Amino acid sequence: MLTFILRRLGAIALVLLVASFIVYNLTAIGTDPLQDLKGSNAPNRQEMIDNRTELLRLDLPAPVRYFTWLGGAAKCFIGQCDLGIAFTRSNQPVTEAVASAASSTIQLVTAATIVAIIFGLTIGILTALRQYSGFDYSVTFLTFIVYSLPIFWIAVLLKEFGAIRFNEFLSNPVITIQAILLTGLIAGLIFMAIIGGSWKRRLITFASAFVAAGGMLALLGATNWFAAPSIGIVGVIITGIGAAVGVTALSTGLANRRTLYAALIVVGIWAALYFPLQYLFFYVPTGWMLFLMGLVSIGIGIGVGLLVGGDGKKEAARTAAIVSFITFFVIIVDRVMLVYTDYVDRIPQSGVIATIGAKTPGLKGDMWFQILDGFAHLVLPTIALALVSIAAYTRYSRSSLLEVMNQDYVRTARAKGLTERTVVMRHAMRNALIPIATIIAFDIGALIGGAVITETIFAWKGMGALFVDGLNAGDVNLVMGFFVVTGILAVIFNLIADLLYSALDPRIRVS
Repeated sequence: MLTFILRRLGAIALVLLVASFIVYNLTAIGTDPLQDLKGSNAPNRQEMIDNRTELLRLDLPAPVRYFTWLGGAAKCFIGQCDLGIAFTRSNQPVTEAVASAASSTIQLVTAATIVAIIFGLTIGILTALRQYSGFDYSVTFLTFIVYSLPIFWIAVLLKEFGAIRFNEFLSNPVITIQAILLTGLIAGLIFMAIIGGSWKRRLITFASAFVAAGGMLALLGATNWFAAPSIGIVGVIITGIGAAVGVTALSTGLANRRTLYAALIVVGIWAALYFPLQYLFFYVPTGWMLFLMGLVSIGIGIGVGLLVGGDGKKEAARTAAIVSFITFFVIIVDRVMLVYTDYVDRIPQSGVIATIGAKTPGLKGDMWFQILDGFAHLVLPTIALALVSIAAYTRYSRSSLLEVMNQDYVRTARAKGLTERTVVMRHAMRNALIPIATIIAFDIGALIGGAVITETIFAWKGMGALFVDGLNAGDVNLVMGFFVVTGILAVIFNLIADLLYSALDPRIRVS
């Protein structure tokens, strides 16, 4: 494996070298960095042209300039990276411009990718297990529609209904009877289609989901929750118990009582820590605190699982760690919600859900305000990017799982008397994830390059906007800074996809 990795790294270096040479020369030949100055009426126009020519070494041929640039880029290996000057950014070093743009894009891409993977794989698995059902046909129809929609149209609709209309509702949150009935109807139809079964079972599922969803919305409206949202310790406990039951059901099955007890104990621990944590959150509002607490949450789950798990310590520790992190995350969300009313008073009157930019200019406040503000700006572009990816992942995971479910070893597993959960989760899903891992790896590498249309619509200054600005102005150094980041990430994620093959499928051996 080490030999394979070293050989691939050598090939990666060669590919990047050749690709960077081609991109640099094509950009240098096809653009004119002096175009804006040539059309200027300034009296010192010639002086400015001479200064930029000297700054960018435009008196040298493009191939010679490339090797000059390559010499500066090679210094990145010794921590002295020099990718040149971006004249379109007021002569800002390219490394600083790329670092700023990359941080914004990574923030956006990370959120969109996580949402797309979770929902896309879940929906794809459910449609595969309910093949040729009404649920399967409905999801297939919707995914084809969403996948074919242009991203700019989705973004415009989100601005209209996800921001403007929703902000109007938040300014005067009144829950009508029609909204309660419609919410219950939609929830009932969805859960009835997912669970399936006989008509009696479907009607019971529909009625239960209708009452639960409609009743929850009515309760939120009666308590004026939308004006001052919170989860509270009761909500944390309920969410934690739900996570414990759900994760245990998927991981080991509810028949494994020790794993379920370990997950529930973890929820109890976080419920006991709920009020003491409020003091920690108030006096130590830092990102490092959240990071360390996240690690502690995983450690608590592992420790409880090892103590309570019995013969299945590994499975219990894994399940309890997941439940512990989910419960801790819910507590963090609850803490962020506590600043909602103060946040609404500080932001402009345009509304809570922002439509442009990555943050509110001039907003003052601690970490919790910044987290809420970041979410308010992140939610719409994340949904826009995630919707298309969810549709794609749904189709890929459905077809991949259906192909695996027809294999001989899956039929053998069923013949041995294994439960359907064990057959699907332990035998089928692992092999079904192999082609999906490749798609996800390439998608992440591509998205890091910037979602140009989405970033433009939402005025999100990321890698896509940086590349377009550099290309339009003939700023070769800026374009090459974009290429360095996206090119390296593309080949790295390609390597990661190859390594995931051997992790997911032990039959694959690298020689």
